[in-house]
Amino acid sequence: MKISEKIRLEKEGLEKYGPIIIVALGDSVTHGAVADNEINYETVYWNRLRQKINQVRNYVPVNVINAGIGGGTAQEALPRLEKQVFNHLPDLVIVCFGLNDVNRPLEDFLSALEKIFTACKDFGCDVIYMTPNMLNTYVAEGTSEVYKEYAKKTAEMQNGGRMDKYMAEACSLAQKMGVPVCDCYSKWKKLSETEDTTQLLANYINHPTKEMHRLFADSLFEMLFPENTEKKLNDSTMYEEKI
Repeated sequence: MKISEKIRLEKEGLEKYGPIIIVALGDSVTHGAVADNEINYETVYWNRLRQKINQVRNYVPVNVINAGIGGGTAQEALPRLEKQVFNHLPDLVIVCFGLNDVNRPLEDFLSALEKIFTACKDFGCDVIYMTPNMLNTYVAEGTSEVYKEYAKKTAEMQNGGRMDKYMAEACSLAQKMGVPVCDCYSKWKKLSETEDTTQLLANYINHPTKEMHRLFADSLFEMLFPENTEKKLNDSTMYEEKI
């Protein structure tokens, strides 16, 4: 049963099928990390998505399991799929990797994604691959001294096309496997044509600001409930309201 159908259940339906259960599987962005030494579970994209779903109808509980771990990669997520994902009997698994995977061989990234997608399909739940945000394009003044060398490396990977290649290959794989893609990375690339996207990163490297988590939530919501989407969101001015 699709989430768009499950949200309309009444008491008898809930007794039979239970509440909506979503597992968000990813890295530090999914974990909730924003600025240095700051984690915020209220403003993270999956919590915003949960709230948006309940705006459609608040009678059906929406439970989100946070299976994001800071610094994690798709390959590192494989051993924890059974316990941290499927044991929760999810209706939907949102997979968001790439920010750390770009430091490793492309083949490892794609192989791990393929295994995750296959496992979700075999389990019988819906799965969406959500591409992450861009990396920084330069070493910003506010970057922590501890991470400035890494910021140089990530800027090179972004500007040199490595991140673009990883995202393109990941999207291609998902599409070949019939996995829907919520391509937020392409939205960040569009923003970069007119805006300084490094300033949209809370740590000036790879963690989007609290406000920019709305882009992920809104994009996911549009995929799940297209009939409830009034208008497309194309630029960051839509995400400037204060928390």
